[in-house]
Amino acid sequence: MRPPARTLLAAALAAVLAALPLPGAAAEAGAAPPETAEETRGIGGRYLLMDAAGRAVSHDDFPGYFQLIAFGYTFCPDVCPTTLAEMSVVMERLGPDAERLQPIFITVDPERDTAANLRTYTEFFHPRILGLTGSPELVRRAADSFRVRYEKVREPGAPPGQYAIDHSAGMFLLGPDGGYLRKFGFSTPPAEIAARIAEYLATTEQRPRPARRARP
Repeated sequence: MRPPARTLLAAALAAVLAALPLPGAAAEAGAAPPETAEETRGIGGRYLLMDAAGRAVSHDDFPGYFQLIAFGYTFCPDVCPTTLAEMSVVMERLGPDAERLQPIFITVDPERDTAANLRTYTEFFHPRILGLTGSPELVRRAADSFRVRYEKVREPGAPPGQYAIDHSAGMFLLGPDGGYLRKFGFSTPPAEIAARIAEYLATTEQRPRPARRARP
């Protein structure tokens, strides 16, 4: 069964509070170790999926915008609510510059996560987070492009629709040309993520852009 909304809210609030640094703390405090070349080698950052209105969405659909992407699923008990709550913190910390960033959540559970369910789930954390799904084949192709690993974990004797998914965590940043820039590990404080993205924004010319794809 899907966790009740109050459970998700408690998890989200706990994640947000835990993510905020103590007063006077530097953004780098508690920073995660930098990603290694082995961890990021071969990341292509490509996807072709579907939004809540059934429209095709790809990495090329946001020219001029940075993309902050996470993989997960709506039945996830802890990692995914924490990640999306941290994504919301990043958006808030960027202030007006957040308009140049498109946050995206890609499900690794297309069998249970319908487009409508994804929309409800992502809007719970931030109205700008775009949930994407697709056929199992397209989801697998997208995950492979980001080197995201996932697999079903089912208890012995459990019915077919009752399972968890073990999956890679973290967030990926794509540039305004849709190209891969870097990965933020799961333990990276959202204050640090926001600071790093702000650095990219400050050194990237803000060119006139077409209207961002509207949420359905």
